[in-house]
Amino acid sequence: MGIFERYLSVWVGLCIAAGVLLGLYVPALFAAIARIEFAHVNLVIAVFIWVMIYPMMVQIDFSSIKDIGKKPKGLVLTLVINWLVKPFSMAALGWLFFNVLFVDWVDPQSANEYIAGMILLGVAPCTAMVFVWSQLTKGDANYTLVQVSVNDIIMVFAFAPLAALLLGVSDVEVPWQTLLLSVALYVVLPLIAGVLTRRKLEKAKDNHRLDNFLARIKPWSITGLLATVVLLFGFQAEVIVSQPQTIGLIAIPLLIQTYGIFAIAYAAAKWMKLPHNVAAPACMIGTSNFFELAVAVAISLFGLHSGAALATVVGVLVEVPVMLSLVAFANRTRHWFN
Repeated sequence: MGIFERYLSVWVGLCIAAGVLLGLYVPALFAAIARIEFAHVNLVIAVFIWVMIYPMMVQIDFSSIKDIGKKPKGLVLTLVINWLVKPFSMAALGWLFFNVLFVDWVDPQSANEYIAGMILLGVAPCTAMVFVWSQLTKGDANYTLVQVSVNDIIMVFAFAPLAALLLGVSDVEVPWQTLLLSVALYVVLPLIAGVLTRRKLEKAKDNHRLDNFLARIKPWSITGLLATVVLLFGFQAEVIVSQPQTIGLIAIPLLIQTYGIFAIAYAAAKWMKLPHNVAAPACMIGTSNFFELAVAVAISLFGLHSGAALATVVGVLVEVPVMLSLVAFANRTRHWFN
């Protein structure tokens, strides 16, 4: 492991602090960057995420994808966790904490909006960042691509009705531009670029050329992650400082949900005797969230300054540090799997 991967948690911690400080002292810069968006997708963050994902897409060997159908158990695990477990457990935790445990600290309207934001996170499985978590756990890049692609297809049809069911409303409007643009930016375009790059390198019939190229671009993936962290925390610096108690209340059930879903998925993967390079990405997909979509829907349904929008933002802030801790755990327990 290089110095970036070995001390990644340290770099992320420093970037979180840097993002908050910069957001407080140069808010105009982050306000200007925040305005560079289309369909609720910030294009600057999209570029950084693209930089993260592109090196992983170069690793994908399409000649191996056809064999994934021979070992479908990892795909089944991802789909069950994402669509039959995670949305309902998130809704249950939201209700438990904000209608029971925190009822004396939060007014009923805010409580309902926080629950709604959590539900929107729960019904939006990860599309982009999971490629980073897969690489950090030495996951099968080919299998991860198939898992993400199948989830994206299901999300197009299942997101609106599932969100409507759990929110108790019938008029959930899916921001199709956000959904389709995000999939294009985070999956389709980097995949095409990766395929073309790999094809060009393989024409030389020199395996060292491909390996050397991957070694050169690998640090860019971590650089993109760190830059994304700085921006995310810079955008929300004022909220973090002005509403620390509210953020803490929302973060508690989100943390329980994240670690709980991972524990269920990881135990199931071990019981199913999945190889670690399939099990780890499968669990990461089920654990992380498609926060761009959740934030966009929360804003469109409840408003920019609503509790639902705040809850989805807290989900963004919690995700990176928590997922890094799960990456570390998955790497330390690799010997549990065949």
